[in-house]
Amino acid sequence: MNVSDREKRYELATFAGGCFWCMVKPFDKLPGIVRVVSGYTGGHVENPTYEEVCSGTTGHVEAVQITFDPELFPYDKLVDLFWRTIDPTDPGGQFADRGHSYTTAIFVHSDEQRAAAEESKRRLAESGVFAKPIVTPILPAKPFYPAEDYHQNYYKTNPIRYEAYYVGSGRAKFLKESWKDRGREEELKRRLTPMQFEVTQRSGTEPAFRNEFWDHKEEGIYVDIVSGKPLFSSLDKFDSGCGWPSFTQPIDEDEVTEHIDVSHNMIRTEVRSKEADSHLGHVFEDGPQPTGLRYCINSAALRFVPKHKLEEEGYGSYLRLFDK
Repeated sequence: MNVSDREKRYELATFAGGCFWCMVKPFDKLPGIVRVVSGYTGGHVENPTYEEVCSGTTGHVEAVQITFDPELFPYDKLVDLFWRTIDPTDPGGQFADRGHSYTTAIFVHSDEQRAAAEESKRRLAESGVFAKPIVTPILPAKPFYPAEDYHQNYYKTNPIRYEAYYVGSGRAKFLKESWKDRGREEELKRRLTPMQFEVTQRSGTEPAFRNEFWDHKEEGIYVDIVSGKPLFSSLDKFDSGCGWPSFTQPIDEDEVTEHIDVSHNMIRTEVRSKEADSHLGHVFEDGPQPTGLRYCINSAALRFVPKHKLEEEGYGSYLRLFDK
């Protein structure tokens, strides 16, 4: 299939979800997403400015318009994802942003999109995820006006300000609480100690120098307390003097993810496990060579498997790390 044929099957999806800074990242890198544009729609003023829209005099809302390939990412999946980015029970805005320009809506471009959106909204209402009624309207699409350049892809161009806003507005906490797996949470509460649960599931921090592995020196590997995935090796562990176990690198960089953390009036890089999404700790650029990094990790997020038990516990392939 050539480029023009693919373009012929592209469709548009338009969603209003409050501040459009927060509405790009959830869709941006999905398969079949061609582009995500921040802009204004629903009102009566042509080519409005950001200031005009915020004044509440244009009738417009902040929105994103998504160009997508429905064969790779169907419209109904886009709608289902949209619900997971907003508070659909709030008629007066979104989180810290109040007023009409920050209200939510699904703007449909066809009868097929309307049917899919209405069905998705019905399923959400019956799911019990939200105690309050779902108030997000489903409306016919109107002219869409791209926002100013500095608003486009804001999460990429201003990652620290974006993250500070995403957390500070209350959106991050609301979405995490609303969509967490209650059954999994109860299972983890039963399986983990209170400190392990607080650290891995609530991004807590254990006391320095009063944790299991801060001065632990035995040979072996440290695995995620939740998933059992290998994360760090004793070969990369060093005494940083900080009171928590410190490593120069993970065993496999693909098993950890990094996120900007703006909590406690600091800007830090949080480290989480990829599979279980456990909070592990933070990484700093003040470590020794060969990496110059210090992965400062909570003991409560880890389980240690000694070298002599690697084969027995199913981690035999990691014995190669200790070959001299």
